[in-house]
Amino acid sequence: MRGDGSTPARIPGPPVTDDGADAIVAAGGLHVYQLKLHAEYGPVVRFPLPGADVAVSVADPVLLEATAKIDKRPEKLFEFLAPLQESGNLQTIPAAEHGPWRRVMLSVLAGRPSHEAHFARFAALTSELADRWAARAAAGDAVPLQKDLSELSLRMICEYALGSGLESDESAGRVVSAFEDVLTEHLARLYHADLPGDAEERRVRADEALTYLRATVDRVLAAHDPSRETERSDMIAALVEAGESPARIRDSVLMTMLAAHHTTGVAISWTLYLLARHPDAAGRAAAELDRVLGDRAAPGYGDLKELAYLERVLKEAMRLYPPGPYGARETTEDLMLGEHAVPAGTTIFYPFWAVHMNPDHWPEPEVFDPGRFTPEASAGRPRLAYIPFGLGPRSCEGAALAMVEAELVLAILLRRFQFQLAPGQTVTPIERFVLWAAEDIHMTLTPRARA
Repeated sequence: MRGDGSTPARIPGPPVTDDGADAIVAAGGLHVYQLKLHAEYGPVVRFPLPGADVAVSVADPVLLEATAKIDKRPEKLFEFLAPLQESGNLQTIPAAEHGPWRRVMLSVLAGRPSHEAHFARFAALTSELADRWAARAAAGDAVPLQKDLSELSLRMICEYALGSGLESDESAGRVVSAFEDVLTEHLARLYHADLPGDAEERRVRADEALTYLRATVDRVLAAHDPSRETERSDMIAALVEAGESPARIRDSVLMTMLAAHHTTGVAISWTLYLLARHPDAAGRAAAELDRVLGDRAAPGYGDLKELAYLERVLKEAMRLYPPGPYGARETTEDLMLGEHAVPAGTTIFYPFWAVHMNPDHWPEPEVFDPGRFTPEASAGRPRLAYIPFGLGPRSCEGAALAMVEAELVLAILLRRFQFQLAPGQTVTPIERFVLWAAEDIHMTLTPRARA
């Protein structure tokens, strides 16, 4: 779709003079640019987007309903993920392939019995991290939330989906760094960003990182003997049973590792950041944990439903800092967005962060208020006003698992510690595939004296 006099060109938006990369970089990233665009032009905006020519961005949850059934992603926009995959880009495979694959993934990732079966191991991994943090706190050292929590959530998804954890904390850290090298390089190519350092060195580093990631997945898969079902993970077993090819299974594993470890880790990190800035809310969450858990250091699976305030805190944190700040679809037929006719083949941009900051549905949207998610407050809100995991048939398959993991981790950590922001730091959200903090979020911890 081009600004060539067609109906979408009459949608308000900035002049289309180039691919938009310079404007995105100047704004500080696409996550910030979306807020600027909608503040200036309204709920429906036409703007140039690298890899998509001209896109139509929709920040009104009511208008988004017209797009909720689209099962196609723009191929060029997601090309940067293609190097991670050898069986066809799982982010853009056609609907006919995507539907059956998604059903298999949901059967594993969204299954309550499977969540409950892995819950005790998740709690143990979190407690091990808490012990390491306690040692650092005793030494007077701050902890880097996003680094450590991303590694924790990576270990969780390996245990859950692969049936095998990584070999060590060091290998988990190498996987996190490798993903960052690959994504930083390919996102830079997408946005034509001028990154610091030598371009050839970055390219070589990204290639080496991808080789390491594939070798890591191969080692994990090698531990799963198809002749011995008990050694195979739920995910691998389900994909094998569904008749997926070895390459598709490998790609599914790699993409699951990518999607799960960054998003869950940063969601927990932003939640702790907000609680550190709002001690009254932190105190209320801690009091709820004391009441529900009694003398126990960690919740059981059944306790999560009793932690209503903690859940509201997490949801409000993901409203203010959605782990994935945006998404995109491609229309497969003509549709209407309010008064605007949008033809088939148009890139629809989903500005999750702008939707979550829409003042028509979130009064004083910049204010942290977990009370927004009480049943009474949520009742009159449009269905798509809150979409941290996306919407429609391409939404996150691991949403239910992510919520279980995040609530468990928060419960254990808030049970043990009070969190304070380390002095002298500036916390700036940046776009690094997810909504990351530029220099991490460093916290000083104090053991909590429980009532």
